Amino acid sequence: MSEENKITDLKQRIEKIEEGGGPKAMEKQKAMGKMTARERIEALLDPGTFHEYDMFVKHDSIDFGMQGKELPGDGVIIGTGDIGGAPVAVFAQDFTVAGGSLGFRHALKITKIMDYALNMRIPLIGINDSGGARIQEGVNALAGYGEIFFRNTLSSGVIPQISVILGPCAGGAVYSPALTDFVFVVENISKMFITGPEVIKTVLGEEISAEELGGAQVHSEITGNAHFFASSEPECFRQIRDLVSILPASNTKPAEKIAPEPPLQKYDISKIVPNDPAEPYDVRDVIRSLVDGSRFIEVMELFAANIVVGFARIHGETVGFVANQPMVLAGVLDCDSSDKAARFIRFCDSFNIPIITLEDLPGYLPGIDQEHAGVIRHGAKMLYAYSESTVPKITIIMRKAYGGGYIAMGSRHLRSDFVFSWPQAEIAVMGAEGAANIIFKKEITEAENPAEMRKLKIAEYRSKFANPYVAASKGYIDSVIEPGQTLQMIRHALKVAATKVAGRPAKKHGLPPF
Repeated sequence: MSEENKITDLKQRIEKIEEGGGPKAMEKQKAMGKMTARERIEALLDPGTFHEYDMFVKHDSIDFGMQGKELPGDGVIIGTGDIGGAPVAVFAQDFTVAGGSLGFRHALKITKIMDYALNMRIPLIGINDSGGARIQEGVNALAGYGEIFFRNTLSSGVIPQISVILGPCAGGAVYSPALTDFVFVVENISKMFITGPEVIKTVLGEEISAEELGGAQVHSEITGNAHFFASSEPECFRQIRDLVSILPASNTKPAEKIAPEPPLQKYDISKIVPNDPAEPYDVRDVIRSLVDGSRFIEVMELFAANIVVGFARIHGETVGFVANQPMVLAGVLDCDSSDKAARFIRFCDSFNIPIITLEDLPGYLPGIDQEHAGVIRHGAKMLYAYSESTVPKITIIMRKAYGGGYIAMGSRHLRSDFVFSWPQAEIAVMGAEGAANIIFKKEITEAENPAEMRKLKIAEYRSKFANPYVAASKGYIDSVIEPGQTLQMIRHALKVAATKVAGRPAKKHGLPPF
């Protein structure tokens, strides 16, 4: 064969593989409102930067009619490309080829790009769209999943791992996304569950749709398995690009510093937080008043909304925020919000991202449901995460800091480096109203005017304990500051803590309250 013919042959082979499962399968994919695997990669990466590997890999299964059966690329595309000029590793399952089912060679392609990502210390992005294990390959397919899960665990805390659910992701396949750092879902497209509707109908006799069982909204609002929710695939890819642009490529290098810019003038921190401790406000506006361009990338926005976590930049540098949200359940901590915050804190610590805590909470959510759901265990995760973390930690107490919540929200006792308080802050074992009812119960009940006596005793307790100056007198707070000084203090604290060195006892690893 001449050189020219060899090139022609190569082009024809590539063209055939790029057709995936063929025109009919492609049309079916589009009819479901889904992009093809190659379109997804093109939409995600910088134009013209994708380089594909292992295009010509073939399965070697011979049972159940598989011998000689053509599966272009074995149903998955792998390669590297750029996002914002920085390299990333990508795999995308191709649902048009055998439903994107995972066989052993399919898995080996994924593990190969996972190894590349880990060895090169670049982010890994996996686009999941698969009917699950390729049943014709039996235990070999299961072995493939195991190899993937092991690599997810090896890469954890070393490189950012992002999972994108753009179709079905069922059975054992769901555990790879669960092991990654961030899961993105799209309305009406994403489906995740261990046992599908058919199994539930067969075993339990219950009718349920895939959307009700494990759709995008379910995992964004109820289970907490998804971190970002989008209404379309293009929106999802924009979200991923924004996230990747603000994260470090690995735990060995800092996130890229960009030119700083001031917050938007419409966000005035001194006007956002009401003086009345019972009046709610949106803590995200406080965050926007502090960060560059008032741009905030919120993580798990729809789940456990009584706490807000996410990324932003201050003076051009990436930081993570953990903030109580008074608009939802008064900003209390509970099982879900504790899990949400603890996981985010550990991610920031793994990738050397400073943590800024904005505190305003009345404590933990009371009730038998929370106690029986294990709020003790879940709440302890937050204590563990803050205590274990060694990155710069800055805490701002804005209004309420009551009881165990005061300790949990990045207190000095859990080794926050800087703790600042606003003058209107109330720091106490509990709110003044509840404390007065207990401490002064006798005086109130025996008074001629119990209501008036109660008011006096609430004021007495507040003046003695429910203010920042008692804590400041013990050295638990570094400075009591005006709200308008908050950004200045944070910027200076970040500068001072940039060279922080913090040690922990030598050990294989600790045992968080999982």
